[in-house]
Amino acid sequence: MARSSLPVRVVLLIFLISSPACSFVAPKLYHVRSAMNLRASVDASPYRDLHVMVNGMPGPMATAAAQACLRKGLSLAPVGLTGPDVEACTIEVKDEDTGRSASVRLISSVDMDEAEASLLGLRAGAGEENVVAIDYTHPSAVNGNARWYVEQRLPFVMGTTGGDREELGRDVGEGNFAVIAPNMGKQIVAMQAALEDLANKFPAAFAGYKLDVTESHQKTKADTSGTARAVIGSLSALSAVPFDVDSETKMLRDDASSLDFGVSKDALNGHAFHTYRLTSPDGSVRFELQHNVEGRRVYAEGTADAVKFLYKKIREGKAGKVYSMINVLEEGALE
Repeated sequence: MARSSLPVRVVLLIFLISSPACSFVAPKLYHVRSAMNLRASVDASPYRDLHVMVNGMPGPMATAAAQACLRKGLSLAPVGLTGPDVEACTIEVKDEDTGRSASVRLISSVDMDEAEASLLGLRAGAGEENVVAIDYTHPSAVNGNARWYVEQRLPFVMGTTGGDREELGRDVGEGNFAVIAPNMGKQIVAMQAALEDLANKFPAAFAGYKLDVTESHQKTKADTSGTARAVIGSLSALSAVPFDVDSETKMLRDDASSLDFGVSKDALNGHAFHTYRLTSPDGSVRFELQHNVEGRRVYAEGTADAVKFLYKKIREGKAGKVYSMINVLEEGALE
C-alpha cells in the first residue's frame, strides 16, 4: 500500500484557560460558591496572620497575585516595592469575589532605605515568620531583588522570569526559603513534569524529529517564555536534536501576529499561547503540543498557593530551602 503524502497530525495535549485580563479590579465572580460563602471561608482562613509583601505592582501580574492572596485568605502587607520609574503612591487592591481589599503603599526600588525600614516595621507588628514576599517585577531586577531578599532573610516566591538563573541559584542557595519557578500555573506545571519524566524514561524516542516552537505573549513581556524554555528542554531530549531557544523560538509580541495565532482580542494584554511541533525527517508524521492561556488568574492563584506552601515550611521549623512548583504540586498544596 502506498504511503499517504499527507502528514499525520497528532495533538498531544491542549490547555485552554480563559479569564479576563486583570487590572486593579479582579474579574467578575465565576465561582459556583456564592460570594457570601466564599467570604466566610476566607474569614476562617488559618493564614490570616501571614502578611504578603507583593512587589511589582501596579503591574498586572503582581496585582493579580495580590488579588489572589486576598481571595485565598492571606493578608497583604501595607507596603510593596515598585519599579524605579514609578512614583511612590498608595493603591487600593480589591478582590471582587470576596469583597476583600487592602491599601498598599508602593515604594520605589531606588529608595531601598525606606523599603528596609518599612519591612522592619512590618515584622515588628506581624512577627518575623509571618512575612513572605512575592516577586513579579522585571527580568532586569530578578538577581538584585533576590539578593535583597536573602540579605533581609525574607522568604519569597519568585514568579518573575529572565535574569541570570544560574546566578539566582547561587545567590539564594541553601538556608533560604524560596519558591522559584518559571510558571506558577498548576496544570502547566503538571504538564512540564510529565514531559520531563517522558524525556528521562524514553530519551531520543523522537530521534531526528525537527522541533518548531511559536509562542505569543503580551507586548510588555520582555523575555522568552520561561515555560517554553522548560518544555523545549524536554522535547529536545526526546528529539536528540539541539535547539537554541533564543534564536530558534518564534516570539510573537505584536497584536496582529497574536490575533492570527488565535489569541482573543480581549486577551491581547494578558495571554500565553505556545505551540510546539515535532516533525519526522521525511515530513510524514507530526506531533503537536499546545498550551494556551488567556488572562492571569491561573498563575496568580498558583502563586498564592506557593506562598501558603512556603509559609507552612517556615512554620515547620526546618532549615531554609529553595523549592519549585513541582514540590508544591507533589504535596497537594495547590487548590
